[in-house]
Order: sequence, then structure tokens, then C-alpha cells
Amino acid sequence: MKLVFWAGFWTFLLDQATKWLVVHVLNLRTLGEIDVLPPLLNFRMAWNRGVNFGLFQGDSDAGRWLLIGIAVAIVLFVLVWIWRDPPAKWGKIAAGMLIGGALGNVVDRVLYGAVADFLNMSCCGIENPFAFNVADIAIFAGALGLVLFPGTRKPSGKSGNDTGNTRRKNAP
Repeated sequence: MKLVFWAGFWTFLLDQATKWLVVHVLNLRTLGEIDVLPPLLNFRMAWNRGVNFGLFQGDSDAGRWLLIGIAVAIVLFVLVWIWRDPPAKWGKIAAGMLIGGALGNVVDRVLYGAVADFLNMSCCGIENPFAFNVADIAIFAGALGLVLFPGTRKPSGKSGNDTGNTRRKNAP
């Protein structure tokens, strides 16, 4: 669980540091947009009151606290899951990334009332209208990692197909 903690801690810290930098230091809150490597990478301020890509947007306090509750429930679910069926190293790192990202977005909802999204990537003449943040990347990568690097629990062998040590009744 130590590896999960440290992966989550560094993910959370990186997410919050980048948000603080772009919102407060670079003043993206006021500027709205900064071209970094146009058109590939731009900082575009977007306050996400919904879930990924602004789905299920809602300005109510009840909706905000519901999303906070769902995120905390997911974090607790992942913690129990990996405690009961510990994955290998990369699975633990993935779990930490998912947890750190989810908690980073929870802190945004508590502090700002919405998640601070600022990364925007477009390419090849296609204008991407969506923005995301480090936490979103970590949540996606963490979920994918938990699928690719599952736990180590072995089957119990009580499936009825266990023929390893059975003897034949009428063996010669």
C-alpha cells in the first residue's frame, strides 16, 4: 500500500501544482487562453461543473456535493479492492494515479465549486473544444492500468474441474 500512497501523493501534488500555476501565477482565470505550442497545445480555462468533458453540467450545490461523494466513494472502492486483491507494482502505481487524480478534482470542487481544466490539444485542422487537466489524465491512465495490471488473486480450485490429484477407482 506504500506504493499506492506515494503514486497517489505525487499525482495529487502535480495536479494541484499545475492548477495553481496556471490559474493563479499565469492568471489564466482572467486571460482565458494562452497559446503554448499552437495549435497542438494551448491553455484554455474551463471550469468543469460536470464530469469528464463537461458532461452532466450542473451549477447546483447539490450536484457538486453529489459528484464529490461519488469521487470519494470511487477512491474508497479502489482502496478496498487493491487491499483485498493486491496488484503487482504497475497495478499499485495505476491505483495511486487514479486515487490522486480523483482527490485532486475533489479539492477543486471544494475550493472553487468546479474542476479547473486548462489543457487543450488540437491537431490537423480539427479544433478540440474540450479542456482537461493532469488529474483527468491520471484518472484515465490509472483506470486503464488497473485493467491491464489486475490483482494477483488465484482461483480457489473449487470449480469441479480440478483433476490434478484424483485417483481412478479401478486403476490397475
